[in-house]
Amino acid sequence: MSPQTIGLVGMGVLFLLMALRMPIGIAMAVVGYAGATCIVGFDAGTAILGISPFATAKSYTFSVIPLFVLMGVFAGFSGITKNAYRTVHSWVGHLPGGLAMATVGACACFGAVCGSSIATAATIGKVTLDEMKRFNYDDALATGCIAAGGTLGIMIPPSMSFILYAMVTEQSVGKLFIAGILPGILLSGLFMLAIYILCKRNPLLGPASPRTTWKEKLIALKKSWAVITLFLIVMGGIWIGYFTPTEAAAVGAFLAFVLVAVNRQLKRDILIASFKDTAKTTGMIFVLVIGALIFNYFMALSKLPIAMADFIKGIGVSPYLILLVVVIIYLILGCLMDTLSMLLLTLPIICPIMFALGFDPIWFGVIVTLLTEAALITPPIGMNVFVIAGMAKGVPMYTVFRGIVPFLIMMIVGLFILTLFPRISLFLPGFMP
Repeated sequence: MSPQTIGLVGMGVLFLLMALRMPIGIAMAVVGYAGATCIVGFDAGTAILGISPFATAKSYTFSVIPLFVLMGVFAGFSGITKNAYRTVHSWVGHLPGGLAMATVGACACFGAVCGSSIATAATIGKVTLDEMKRFNYDDALATGCIAAGGTLGIMIPPSMSFILYAMVTEQSVGKLFIAGILPGILLSGLFMLAIYILCKRNPLLGPASPRTTWKEKLIALKKSWAVITLFLIVMGGIWIGYFTPTEAAAVGAFLAFVLVAVNRQLKRDILIASFKDTAKTTGMIFVLVIGALIFNYFMALSKLPIAMADFIKGIGVSPYLILLVVVIIYLILGCLMDTLSMLLLTLPIICPIMFALGFDPIWFGVIVTLLTEAALITPPIGMNVFVIAGMAKGVPMYTVFRGIVPFLIMMIVGLFILTLFPRISLFLPGFMP
């Protein structure tokens, strides 16, 4: 068999193993090893299997993952979420659906120090759910805005999605981080616009809160110094080239640890829980990354992605039609798989095709991350929805899914805007050294 044929067979076997419920990281490693062995022989295939786990675990570059995870965990224990929520609420609470808007704003603020959407949704949900219930907010709107707002955790840097995309496609983590800032602000604004329109048409969905004075607004803003400072130091250091992403992650984790101490939360059980959460999350991600890298070697040896890219270019259809197909594929996969598995499975195959069609790799990383956000709230495996449904006692799952519909629509609107105006994603990275 030709290498391309072996690549096609390998993809079929991979989907079969996934259907048999083998963990995706293990399945990619098994198929990658077997496929590489068929192409280059037993010794070379075994060498790939032996080198990849060790090279991944010892890599200085990959240390960015546990450090940013630890930063997010410490930030969650530091108590900055309440201050962020109160700050945004003081500025927009008087508008229709103000509490829901403040929830989205708080998600964006916490996303600036946490790279996980699920952690963002869970942390903000603890602070805001009871508050919206107290003001008789509609259950669908209350839960939907938290589930959707939580997805901002992987668009606004630091983002685990951007880190994995960078590692698979060999792009700059720093440029991807900076590229996500303006799209993250855009999506936050679109989510708030959706809330405003819904509550303007039906004020009973989300009653407005009392208006605050300018003095109260400024005092609330002052109390959010921690999250603002942490974001500016970490992302500002990357932007001006003072920190590498790994150094920025280390600085961010240390500063988040200091915040825990400053807020008098530095307790033995909190430290143990922080390190346990970090170890569990990092271990899960590393298994996926190692499997994806072995599978990536196999795809490179088979030259299947290159052959597919050449075939698609030869068809002569518009690149944007191919982009539409890719968007549909991601939306379908988002209904069937968890987001990290979806990313690591598809990127080695889809990215060479998109790059060959002339799409900018940094811009496409933003688009993939936006589609990953959508996957986090689409049924039946919308992980953010499951998290919020578990927290909102007495609220049926279908109510939460009903609540995310306006936000999914706004994500599609955001996708169109970023496609029509790619400079939104590429403007800030253009200033980096």
